[in-house]
Amino acid sequence: MKAIIFDFDGLIVDTESIWYECFREVLAAKGLDLTIEQFSNVVGTTGDVLYDYIRRSLPSPVSLEEIRRSAHVLFSAKMGDPVLRDGVENYLKEANDLGLKIGLASSSSRDWVEGYLRKLQIFDCFDAIKTRDDVVEVKPHPALYLKTLEALSVSPSEAVAFEDSRNGLLAAVAAGLPCIMVPNGVTAHLDFTEAIHQIPSMAEVKLGEILKVVS
Repeated sequence: MKAIIFDFDGLIVDTESIWYECFREVLAAKGLDLTIEQFSNVVGTTGDVLYDYIRRSLPSPVSLEEIRRSAHVLFSAKMGDPVLRDGVENYLKEANDLGLKIGLASSSSRDWVEGYLRKLQIFDCFDAIKTRDDVVEVKPHPALYLKTLEALSVSPSEAVAFEDSRNGLLAAVAAGLPCIMVPNGVTAHLDFTEAIHQIPSMAEVKLGEILKVVS
């Protein structure tokens, strides 16, 4: 094993649970109950699936831009100062101690990802960062993982992916990567059959123990 590759949203920082709260609140005011099952379809990929659902489900025409803007305002208020999910910092340190390269593959924009990484003071922990700005298609397409592997100069058999969503899992598997799932409150109900292992939190299992599962 030469490298580990992290997703960002929902895995390093649990932005997904807050986004769900925000969209659910905005849509409830318009008479639409957004279920966690419906929202989880969009986790790890673009918002197109969610916006198509909104367009089909609301009884009258609606401005998707207005909904998006309202959700972003709520997100800014609810998010506050970003906090790493439990165990993330330990995994980054342990990976460094083990001499592993560390990559990041995210369907979000580079500005979004790098902005949070710098706020959290972990930007320099990553040897390669690939975002939607680097590919034509985001997850569940494997392009993000393939680009990250290339940047790290490792093969899929020499790396492992860490994900929180089904879209991310499918992308990793399609790229030939073994994948460890660390779900959050929004994604915990999803089917992760294709993953080689699942843990509730990076704080509960050391990285070295996880890598034994892969090897």
